Amino acid sequence: PMTALLRRLIDIKPEEVRAALWSCAYFFFVLASYYILRPIRDDAGVAGGIKNLPWLFTGTMIAMFLVNPPFAALVARLPRKRFIPIAYRFFVVNLVVFFFLFQYLPQDSRVWVGRIFYIWTSVFNLFVVSVFWGFMADAFDSGQGKRLFGFIGVGGTLGGIVGPAITATLTTTLGIAGLLLVSAVLLELSVFCVRRLSSIFALPDASRPAKASGDEVIGGGMMDGLTNVLRSPYLLGIGLYMLLYTIGSTFLYFQQANIVGQARTDSATRTVLFAQIDLAVNVFTVVVQVLFTGRIMKWLGVAGTLAVVPALSILGFLGLGFLPSIGMLVAFLVLRRGGNFALARPSREVLYTVVPREDKYKAKSFIDTVVYRFGDQVGAWATPLLTALGLSMTGVALVAAPISALWLVTGYWLGRKQQGMVSS
Repeated sequence: PMTALLRRLIDIKPEEVRAALWSCAYFFFVLASYYILRPIRDDAGVAGGIKNLPWLFTGTMIAMFLVNPPFAALVARLPRKRFIPIAYRFFVVNLVVFFFLFQYLPQDSRVWVGRIFYIWTSVFNLFVVSVFWGFMADAFDSGQGKRLFGFIGVGGTLGGIVGPAITATLTTTLGIAGLLLVSAVLLELSVFCVRRLSSIFALPDASRPAKASGDEVIGGGMMDGLTNVLRSPYLLGIGLYMLLYTIGSTFLYFQQANIVGQARTDSATRTVLFAQIDLAVNVFTVVVQVLFTGRIMKWLGVAGTLAVVPALSILGFLGLGFLPSIGMLVAFLVLRRGGNFALARPSREVLYTVVPREDKYKAKSFIDTVVYRFGDQVGAWATPLLTALGLSMTGVALVAAPISALWLVTGYWLGRKQQGMVSS
């Protein structure tokens, strides 16, 4: 019955159902864990002072550089079914430490704890999601990715709905510290899903949809992520796509901090608003993922699908440039972030299905974390620089529009290149 229902919604084969459903559950727990933390992180950023945000972005990029080599060493020495649980449980231990800091430190010390938590959460988000999608690109081939990644993304979107709903409804009951423990439990459940998927992918080839069991040690060196990206025009293109996306996202984040900071002066109301925005984004995303993602990728191909969100971003930044209001901001955030999760992210992950296995973890982790945060740095420091030169925040929004146009061109080129690599 489940197979029959899924085949009415998406193009899925009976032997792929178990792997797809466990992948959905895995992504659900990862993103539910993160989205509980996201509103707490965003409020910590505002509470620490908007003028200090560029320094928090700098700290995040430094942390990314420090985390990547140890993870690459794990990838080189351990099979997938071992290095993923180790990486996730590292973050579970961190959450327990933050629980005690938020619970027992005096109030006047919590601003600095909040800043550290802001940096940590920004690392946590990118890292655990990058590892998830690396697993998916390693386990499914390009054709399966085009058919299934949109559906698998539904699990993450549902997690993105449940997470902020938990924060919005239980903050006053559990407090910030209590929510951290809930996040830790959900992350541990994702480890359970990794184990179940590892057992599915270890079945004989005729019975499973995966191409690698995960028992093979990848090998290589700690710096292969960086060196492989620099040697490959295709990976450099993916890095540029990521860089342009994050620069635009950071410009938008500063627009959000400025507009919301002026309109909402109370910390609790800001946290609730951030949670409500996350909820709206994810409700929109799940509708698109269930009804449209597979069809859009079939109609437009990877190249056209990668270009949709950049096109929306051009219009959105122009809208913020001429009408900088809460309504315009929320509409743009919902369309851009929802479009990213439902369209840009699944199609971007399909790009990795045609690269060597080592690059699906090492190069991908480098691009998803270090390159991502370098883009944050560019956007974070460009914003105060542009305002110092005399531009208002609306002027900064107009600067982001041509950056989105370059992002569109890069995405279309990558999609065409990926199609050629599959054909060859």
